[in-house]
Amino acid sequence: MVFAVSTNLYKEAESLSEYWSPRIVAEVNDQYVKVAKVKGQLVWHSHADEDELFYILKGELKIEYRDHVVELVAGDVHVVPKGVEHNPVAEEECCLALVETKTALHTGDVISEKSKPIEDQLEG
Repeated sequence: MVFAVSTNLYKEAESLSEYWSPRIVAEVNDQYVKVAKVKGQLVWHSHADEDELFYILKGELKIEYRDHVVELVAGDVHVVPKGVEHNPVAEEECCLALVETKTALHTGDVISEKSKPIEDQLEG
């Protein structure tokens, strides 16, 4: 798939109709740039071999870890280190961008009803 050279991440995220269903909007080397609209919580999971970067475009997001919580607001960037169990939570609607390796599974080591395969993330 060929991606546009430039795009507006916020507008791309705002256009999504389904929560927790990321869309791939660009690729850089072995990484995908994704956007998502989220509300509620995803699922406790980890990515054994991949770091995961969250960039908050609108709203607030909490990244729950087993021993602490990181609270993010629009403009914040946070990297979840590979192998660390976490659970993203948004009390209200939040738009975000993600940067992940092409091999990263949506919900890492856990399969749930919210898990989205790469094929679904490429659609749109």
